[in-house]
Amino acid sequence: MKSFKSQAFEIEAIELAGESEFIVRGGRHLFDRLPRAFEGIKTIGVIGWSSQGPAQAQNLRDSLVDTPITVKVGLRKHSASRAKAEAAGFTEESGTLGEMYDVIAESDLVLLLIADAAQVSEYSQIVQHMKPGATLGLSHGFLLGHLHFNNQEFPGSINIVAVCPKGMGPSVRQLYVQGKSVNGAGINCSFAVHQDLDNRATDIALGWAIAIGAPFVFQTTLESEYKSDIFGERGILLGAIHGIAESLWRWLVRSGISETDAFNQTAESITGPISETISTHGIRAVYDALNTTEQETFARAYSVSYQPAAEILSEIYDEVASGNEINSVVMANNRFDTFPMTSIEGTPMWAVGDTVRASRGSRTINPTAAGVYVATMMAQIDVLRNHGHAWSEVCNESIIESVDSLNPYLDYKGIAYMIDNCSTTARLGARKWAPRFDYAIAQQALCHLDNDTVVDRGLISEFLNHPVHQAMAVCATLRPSVSIALNELNTLAQ
Repeated sequence: MKSFKSQAFEIEAIELAGESEFIVRGGRHLFDRLPRAFEGIKTIGVIGWSSQGPAQAQNLRDSLVDTPITVKVGLRKHSASRAKAEAAGFTEESGTLGEMYDVIAESDLVLLLIADAAQVSEYSQIVQHMKPGATLGLSHGFLLGHLHFNNQEFPGSINIVAVCPKGMGPSVRQLYVQGKSVNGAGINCSFAVHQDLDNRATDIALGWAIAIGAPFVFQTTLESEYKSDIFGERGILLGAIHGIAESLWRWLVRSGISETDAFNQTAESITGPISETISTHGIRAVYDALNTTEQETFARAYSVSYQPAAEILSEIYDEVASGNEINSVVMANNRFDTFPMTSIEGTPMWAVGDTVRASRGSRTINPTAAGVYVATMMAQIDVLRNHGHAWSEVCNESIIESVDSLNPYLDYKGIAYMIDNCSTTARLGARKWAPRFDYAIAQQALCHLDNDTVVDRGLISEFLNHPVHQAMAVCATLRPSVSIALNELNTLAQ
């Protein structure tokens, strides 16, 4: 990854598994540099109030409180979110709340945080209302993917940048609030400069990331971001973990284990101690924490799960890169009035989960669940690397976002619940691909376990010596300085 230049912030070189990358460290001590980064910007328009909108609008406002820069929320007329924005302190009377297109027209930096499909449907009007020389900011590359697959380009009269938090909107706000007492608490962000009219776009993007609380910011491209992001949601972040948990739970119940014990050994083990171990000590630490007998169980489960997972993940990546997954989201949005999505948390497994979470005790790593889950995570890492993604993006999209941002929410409310309460793009993808992971694990992996398949020692050796462990060791030093404390702040998305 090439270096970049900034007039406002220091750039730091890091070495990830033998490759040089460049980052900017965030922190509240840098807030006094934000006016310089945002030079020429008088109004930042935050468009939308779904997941990222509330978090980014409030964080930006708080970070820029003593500056002449106004943060203004733009919503559609009669938006159901107006009352929520007003409750957060954005009002028409104060000049910080307005109609969506009015805010777009007056803003120097427009942060487009409405749903992906809505960005597509509103795109033409959005760019028509923007001032020449203004900057369009995205927190996802979905819109670029849509334009490319329809042979379109952004207009040449505006800057195009992206700042993409590696976590849910509630996490972005929650860790920022926690960071008021612990400097550096926040969600890591990638940034991209897609179009730069006057060599100011990089500082605008970096200022945006630091203002919303990113402890560190790494470089990507809009194309690389949407491919890794949409792919990751359908993989280990949501789709894969749902399918893995479902297949393992049924397998254990069929073996004679109670439904409650089966839940404890699958979903509870994955979102609890397995994720906590990866978060604090790395992926290999899950294996190292097991005794000799458990390591053999892990190795068998890993051996039979890696290839089935890799096959599906390779297919998902191709579907994202080809534009099929983006088009599926756009088409689904056109069906919602007639066929809205319904809940998926009514199956016996997730009903049992409500009872388990209400009476939790100590939890342990189940070696079989660990082997299946880690094999899938490693397969996702390998697919991204095979497609040329940088280590910073791979580690954040496949590991850090999973165990530090999403899994705490999955652990708190349940995997199926959180799939039903995430973004439409992620929700659609998880519901589409989770059954494929479920089928592959049940039909290919678990049946081999039943037949006493031997361990693939070469595959296990590759895992134990994988360069991702060195890359993660460096990335771990750049993690948020505090963990998400779901029981301390009531910011969980409802």
